[in-house]
Amino acid sequence: MKLGVVGLPNVGKSTLFNAITNAGAQAENYPFCTIEPNTGVVLVPDHRLNVLADMYHPKKVTPTTIEFVDIAGLVKGASRGEGLGNKFLSHIREVDAIVHVVRCFNDDNIIHVDGSVDPVRDIETINLELIFADMETVQKRKDKAEKSFRGGDKKAGAEAELADRLYAHLESGKPARTLECTDDEKAILQSWFLLTTKPVIYAANISEDDLGKDDSEIDYVNQVRKTAAAENAEVIVISAAIEQDIASMNPEEKSEFLSELGIGQSGLDRLITASYRLLGLISFLTAGEDECRAWTIVNGTKAPQAAGKIHTDFEKGFIRAEIVPFDTLAELGSMAACKEKGLVRSEGKDYVMKDGDITLFRFNV
Repeated sequence: MKLGVVGLPNVGKSTLFNAITNAGAQAENYPFCTIEPNTGVVLVPDHRLNVLADMYHPKKVTPTTIEFVDIAGLVKGASRGEGLGNKFLSHIREVDAIVHVVRCFNDDNIIHVDGSVDPVRDIETINLELIFADMETVQKRKDKAEKSFRGGDKKAGAEAELADRLYAHLESGKPARTLECTDDEKAILQSWFLLTTKPVIYAANISEDDLGKDDSEIDYVNQVRKTAAAENAEVIVISAAIEQDIASMNPEEKSEFLSELGIGQSGLDRLITASYRLLGLISFLTAGEDECRAWTIVNGTKAPQAAGKIHTDFEKGFIRAEIVPFDTLAELGSMAACKEKGLVRSEGKDYVMKDGDITLFRFNV
């Protein structure tokens, strides 16, 4: 999974990226300090792996990962190539979802590119640039489909009609992901690689003083939530400055610090949870003396395709999957105890994987 971290200059985007990846991207108080996208790979915390490690004492424990890409700051006119617009748009096409950092704090010492703090305006600035870019793409798709339709391709007629409807939707300022369409139309949109079909998480970046407050008490955050609700987007509230402090702490210090702040989880943990939910992802696990490992798949994946995540031969020669839910294994304490009670299931090719399935694939190539 690759998440693109975007936002206007000086909203805390690179500070947040540095904090959650420890990648050391520049975070200076001026626009365009991030030109090429910085990339950081983050381990996804999973308490289930700790339990399995205590049980199996493996040589290696391997969590799944998320890749974060810190993408250059954006200004008005990016869709026309102004600022670093062309770079921004090309980099954002390559990510699975967008983490849009929105400034929700006042600080006279940090310059805002538009001169004042206004989360809704900032969101609209970036969204409109993405929409303008998509309108150009949709117009090209429409022209191509109409030409094919005149040449006798009847399917192209439906594509041209969809392009017409989507163009009007975009022109009204709405992202493509909010357009009501059939499954067949969704497949067409997916093939167009539009920017505004990508899922979005708004990271409302608040001040240290506001951290721990009820979100409803922070007007800027309320504005972000209202905007997100209208376009099927997620919101997490985060303080990039605090996340930077947390990044340098050991696990014990981190836990104590979060407890003192009254927030329970770090912003990174909440961002990962939101990302999995937004993208419809789950994890299954494999366990043994050599390795205990988490594997990320799309919710609804069947057993053979899940096996293919480990190795293509596993999918080609799939016979069955031996599965026990994590909670059952944790409760009984060993795989032997689960087998003794008949709780290890043998599942075939049509089995849909569940989050937390402890799995052993049987295959023959």
